[in-house]
Amino acid sequence: MSDIFELDLTTIAHGGAALGRHHGRTIFVPYALPGEHVTARVVKDKGRFAYAEAIEINTPSPNRIEPPCPYFGPGRCGGCQWQHIAYGKQLEYKQTVVSDQLTRIGKFREPVVHATMPSPNPWEYRVYMTFTLTDDGKPGLWSTDNNTIIPIEACHILDPALTEIYGQLDLASPEVRRIKFQVGSHPEDRMLILETNDNLAPEIEVDIPVSVNLLLSDNEPVNLIGSSNVTYQIGERGFRVTAGGFFQTNLPMAEVLVGQVLNRLELQGNETVLDLYSGVGLFSAFIAECAGLVISAESYPPAVTDAEENLDDFTNIDIIEGSVEAVLEALEGPVEAAIVDPPRTGLQGSVIKEIARLAIPRLIYVSCDPATFARDAGQLARHGYRLLDVQPIDMFPQTFHVESVATLVKDKG
Repeated sequence: MSDIFELDLTTIAHGGAALGRHHGRTIFVPYALPGEHVTARVVKDKGRFAYAEAIEINTPSPNRIEPPCPYFGPGRCGGCQWQHIAYGKQLEYKQTVVSDQLTRIGKFREPVVHATMPSPNPWEYRVYMTFTLTDDGKPGLWSTDNNTIIPIEACHILDPALTEIYGQLDLASPEVRRIKFQVGSHPEDRMLILETNDNLAPEIEVDIPVSVNLLLSDNEPVNLIGSSNVTYQIGERGFRVTAGGFFQTNLPMAEVLVGQVLNRLELQGNETVLDLYSGVGLFSAFIAECAGLVISAESYPPAVTDAEENLDDFTNIDIIEGSVEAVLEALEGPVEAAIVDPPRTGLQGSVIKEIARLAIPRLIYVSCDPATFARDAGQLARHGYRLLDVQPIDMFPQTFHVESVATLVKDKG
């Protein structure tokens, strides 16, 4: 096959590229759109399939727009993949990807995947982001080929409060490898989290009102200046998050996510509910208001400490520090419902087996990766779980990433 050829692109793929077929092979083309006719050049040949770049857009899609960011595009910053796509179409593509992954990987026939719920702010939504420093100490993001750090002077998806910090920071310390900018629900609640090559605190001077923490290689935080945490407001509740801990980066959509979880649990008030991979207690706090008992399992010690603080006013939450597998192995039930919110790698096979052993009637799966979710849903189906429906949520506009909430129920008999 010639390395340069013309190609009709037909659909969108998980990972953000458009794809078409040429001489029987699947060709993935980043920064192109379904419906476009392009002149393409192969940049990575994988045998049965290949990755190509669009060297010319011969017939552009009506959904193609001009990206506002000067760092966006092939060979440039890899933080966003879809700035060239009209926002409404981004939402449609995410629904398509979730459905496609469930069909191809999970082997589901015609899964019910609802239209993607949009973010109220397609820009300036991220309340934290981690940057890698260039050799001269400038914050940057890795290029699309992961070979170069692109210095970034301004990022269009950062919360404006973070942009203000970003513009004032002057950090010339060769020991610092990465830096995370983080802001709480209140603009004055701002924090920098540093990672160094040697786990030693650098000598730094900060002339702006911001807390500074060092994150060690084992993910343990060390407070250097100010506070070790920020607070996020979701509904009527505040959630303390210590440096190194996880929280959703799009706060309005985090509230939407909580609402989806609660609605899908269909609690009557006396159930025992498992909150697995529970973090700082976001879901547990709202579930506890509607359930008899919440058993919260989390393995990261600082997050457990935060959860104990965040959930201190409840008497019906049992917080357990440990791996989800170990917590499930120690349980005998009965348990009426469970929510799982695993990392991008999804559920371990042993966790799925324990869920099946407990025969939990109702399972709510929160996913940040449609491929691993599809794999896990397929395995749960083989253990007698039926996938009712999936709701994609756009937690990450301008990127191919998509959050999903799904309901699975255990068939009787």
